[in-house]
Amino acid sequence: MQTRLNPYISFKDNAREAMEFYKTVFGGNLVVNTYGENGVDQYPDEGNKIMHAMLEADNGITFMAADTPNSMEYKPGTNMSISLSGDDEEELTTYFEKLSVGGTIGEPLAKAPWGDTFGMFTDRFGVYWMVNIEGQKV
Repeated sequence: MQTRLNPYISFKDNAREAMEFYKTVFGGNLVVNTYGENGVDQYPDEGNKIMHAMLEADNGITFMAADTPNSMEYKPGTNMSISLSGDDEEELTTYFEKLSVGGTIGEPLAKAPWGDTFGMFTDRFGVYWMVNIEGQKV
């Protein structure tokens, strides 16, 4: 799989509604996972919030989204990240390491509850990045 670069949008409790709307515009396949399904809901009202949604349109347009958890600040205008994802561990780890130099690592690359390796950081220019390396398929 080639490494993919796409926008990642954070919402405050309406990610499902937004992604379903975008699906009506772009078509394609929408996959939605909640915090509760992944066992990472920290608050009683977070179980049905969207932990990760991905819309892949037939023409190649891809974007992702999530609801901001209660434990994180939501600031409109700063609710967009750039996501790098794929299965080339060496390539994606190198991107993470190089892009994060001089920035702030919010979450180091580590095994995530969904089985992939995941990390987040803000680069030295204030751009928010997420890197997801797909785990072994069983």
